[in-house]
Amino acid sequence: MKKQTEIEGKERIGVYVCHCGTNIAGIVDVEDVAAWAEKELGDRGVVITRDYKFMCSSLGQELIEKDIKEQGLTRVVVAACSPHLHEATFRKACENAGLNRYLCELVSIREQVSWVHTDKVAATAKAKAVVAGGVERVIHHEPLEALHVPIHPATMVVGGGIAGIQAAIEIADAGFPVYLVEREPSIGGHMAQFDKTFPTLDCAACILTPKMVTAGTHPNIKIFSYSEVTNVDGYVGNFTVTIRKKARYVNEELCTGCGICQEKCPAKVIDDIYEAGLGYRKGAYIPFPQAVPKFPVIDKANCVFFERGTCKACQKFCPTNAIDFDQEDEYVTVEVGNIILATGYDLFDPRQISQYGYGRLANVFTSMEFERLSNAAGPTNGEIVLRDGVTKPTSVGIIHCVGSRDRNYNNYCSVICCMQSLKFAHLVHERTGATVYNFYIDMRTAYKEYDEFYQRVLEEGTLFVRGKVAEVTDAARLSIEEGKLIIQVEDTLAGVQRRIPVDMVVLSAAMIPRHDAHDVAHLFGISCSANGWFIEKHPKLDPVATMTEGIFIAGCVQGPKDIPSSVAQGAAASARVLGRIQQGEIALEPVRATVDQSICSGCRICNNLCPFNAILFHEDRMVSEINAALCQGCGTCIAACPAGAITGTGFSNEQIFAQIEGLMRVNFQHEKMTELA
Repeated sequence: MKKQTEIEGKERIGVYVCHCGTNIAGIVDVEDVAAWAEKELGDRGVVITRDYKFMCSSLGQELIEKDIKEQGLTRVVVAACSPHLHEATFRKACENAGLNRYLCELVSIREQVSWVHTDKVAATAKAKAVVAGGVERVIHHEPLEALHVPIHPATMVVGGGIAGIQAAIEIADAGFPVYLVEREPSIGGHMAQFDKTFPTLDCAACILTPKMVTAGTHPNIKIFSYSEVTNVDGYVGNFTVTIRKKARYVNEELCTGCGICQEKCPAKVIDDIYEAGLGYRKGAYIPFPQAVPKFPVIDKANCVFFERGTCKACQKFCPTNAIDFDQEDEYVTVEVGNIILATGYDLFDPRQISQYGYGRLANVFTSMEFERLSNAAGPTNGEIVLRDGVTKPTSVGIIHCVGSRDRNYNNYCSVICCMQSLKFAHLVHERTGATVYNFYIDMRTAYKEYDEFYQRVLEEGTLFVRGKVAEVTDAARLSIEEGKLIIQVEDTLAGVQRRIPVDMVVLSAAMIPRHDAHDVAHLFGISCSANGWFIEKHPKLDPVATMTEGIFIAGCVQGPKDIPSSVAQGAAASARVLGRIQQGEIALEPVRATVDQSICSGCRICNNLCPFNAILFHEDRMVSEINAALCQGCGTCIAACPAGAITGTGFSNEQIFAQIEGLMRVNFQHEKMTELA
């Protein structure tokens, strides 16, 4: 559009309105918005306005760069999608043309206008108001420079499941040190409990164990097993992390992992972790034969010596004198530049759905219990039997979506349940020849070779019933139901209610966030979604980063996913970390809060509100100070400060009030036109 005459003493502002295909143009009259901005905002410094189909494209960016150079623009306003998506894109375009990147303002007329309105006239008027607000705000922008901080080459990976192992190996193979922290005595996570993996039916141990051994023997990986992170200080590139190494009561330097202590220990307890409650372990134990590291743990809560002061059989028979009952928890502090969280998931407790009978009816099993039953290294050596440990079932019912896709429990799909249930059906056919029923809501087999596996299970004779199971009961009505579990279900394809008697019921339980997910999120300064999963920076474009610089997520901490996706995300997180390490330093956004200590009252209200733990309090001077490297510019402290002592770079009172005035400009014009009419 035509160039406006230069206005003496004012900024020269260019306004660029994006069509975003039909995302914006389908509901907003983009050309009208651009024409209005040229005509009505000229007195505020707008010297040129343009609209373009895809402003974020290379051609759109070149258009902005050309105008900055030829028109001498000192400010740029882009009306397009969310700043969260493309603010960096347009800032880079300004920088390429020689304009400070922070003299660009991106206003959202997609998420905040076109996507939330159906009235074209109202949407166009709102878009004009949003543009006017952006123009008024950008006048008060100041040139800023990024904050540069060095990156420590070491990385911490928290969680030793398959995602964490993959991330650690990738970084270590690149030549950089990694600290791998796992709360259990061995790395391996849930995958170490599985028998086979879908759809290829690979032995889980066969593909996991080599990874575990690689991590355990890698010169660049130090494993802190049976350990937890207790404190995190610092900021991206310079984290100081405190790790609590829980007492194993075994000297790792002397222990050879021979297993004699486990063999001689008289204490025997139910293994609720690795064997899912179906098997036993000793008071001194190694979780499973392939454990990494190979050192045993003495369970203080179930050790005869700690209970009664007698026994010490493990110590007496240990050939290397590695048993140390005086050992105490040890705290280790390490310096790292980046942190990857891969703490995994928990399984939904089916006891919450009482009508399914788990915990009340003996032969109702969870999916993890079935994994242990079918595992050759499990408590039954891979024999699929009922609770009596002897009887093989002649009929098995497998119920999908237990706790998933259910408004009473978890709305989301747990991703793995359909394929997991198909795998169970195959294993039952293979090992017992029993009749198998799969009760499903919808069959979701979306990835490579998944649907082919579904077709294979169909061909094996599995009977599929589409419908949500109402109840599992042992109350027989007919003679054929005596001694059986009866599954009451509506067959939605046949349009009838059915009662199906079976010997065994397997519940495919939902994947849920770890029980301490919120505590872990608070410790590392990140956020959880309403469902409890860790929130990524962007669900599509940045699924491994978080809003806290230097903290990355991988695997099921972000949400339910299968093994290939967890491995891929672990590798992706490591790639992001390696990019940071190899750069040597990182440029941080200068949009930060600062405290005017001359008017700080020392009330400390802001200290407890900061979600990133960026605010320090100086007891000697009774004032707060903000660590610019930790601050993410969220503005919580600014809003809370009763003395008005905290200001935010890029979000000054002048900028906010100016933007509000701009937003009101269209309303004032509308009221004036109404009065004249």
